[in-house]
Parts: sequence; C-alpha cells; structure tokens
Amino acid sequence: MGSSNSTLSKIPNLGRLIEETGFTPAHIKRLYKRFQALDKGNKGYLSPQDFGSVKELATNPIGDRIIGAFFSQGQETVDFHSFVRILAHFRPLDKNRAKRPDSPEPINSRISKLRFAFQLYDQDNDGKISRDELLQVLRTMLEMQVTEEQLESIADRTIQEADLDGDNAISFDEFRKVNADTFLRIPSPVTPSQITVWLIVL
Repeated sequence: MGSSNSTLSKIPNLGRLIEETGFTPAHIKRLYKRFQALDKGNKGYLSPQDFGSVKELATNPIGDRIIGAFFSQGQETVDFHSFVRILAHFRPLDKNRAKRPDSPEPINSRISKLRFAFQLYDQDNDGKISRDELLQVLRTMLEMQVTEEQLESIADRTIQEADLDGDNAISFDEFRKVNADTFLRIPSPVTPSQITVWLIVL
C-alpha cells in the first residue's frame, strides 16, 4: 500500500487526471510504471522512438501510424498526462458514471474512438480519407493475402458506399455515419483493447 501511495504521490494533479479519464488509481499506477519503462532516459516525456520497444507495435504493419496518433501534429513528445488521456479513449464508456451538465464530452466516447480510427486512415491529416490513402492502409494490413485488383475493388466499394457528398473521399462525418456498416467489413488496423494491453502490460 505504501509503495502504491508513493508512486501516486509523484503524479501531479492526480485527482483531476482520474476525473478526466475515468481510470482508477490502480490503473494510473500501472500506466505510470509503463510510462517509466518506456522512458529509458528518464526524460519525463516520450518520443516516437520510445514506443519502438513495444514489440507488438514494432511488428504491426501500421505501427508507425498507431504511434503517430499519440502525437499532435508538429508535436514530437508526449508527457505522462497526455499519455494517460490518449489511452483513456480506449476505455469502455462507463454508462453509470454521473455526468455533470457542464462537463465536456467523455474522452472515451464513441466519437473519440472513431476519431482515433479515422487518423489511422487519414495519412496526410487533411481531414479526408482518399482512395489512395485507403489503398495504402489496405496494402499494409493485408500484405500478400489478396491481389492488387481485389484491394482496388475493396477501396472503390468502400469509397462508393461511404462518400455521401460525391467528392471521391471520406470526411470524418461520413466515416462516423457509415463506420459500423462499411468500415467494419474490412480488417481493422488495430483494436482499442490491443492498444491498452500493449501499453499497460509489462
């Protein structure tokens, strides 16, 4: 118990972090230990290179895209609080948790989860998934399992079904509306539970 309290006492604004993310103190403690294990130089922050020691990310075909999702555009480091907030996106939504009228949208809402998935496809961060971007992700995920012709057919069908405004690309709003019916038919690049397991389990 003393060791647990000692670890938690090192984390500033712990109460606010628990309130924002919904993680328990035990979860926060495990995440802090994982953060420290990844932060080899005890810098107090992580760079994209630090995630390279997570074997499952290193061997995932789009591991670099998953790692990139932890960093805002132009940002090259992530501190512990940001690390925890990002992982909070993958917690199941606690339907029993009291929500104040003035509180912001929960970090782990369905919309937040979809935004993360959208980022994995939107490689140039322009707010749209083009046919080429979709093809690139499909090629990476499926590798040699299907022919190029089959990949192009999947990409064309997905764009056709999801592109509601006819601009030959998929916006986040379109992605959100059709995700369950269209994108879930193609292999997912990563599941929320995988990310949580990769980063929490030592």
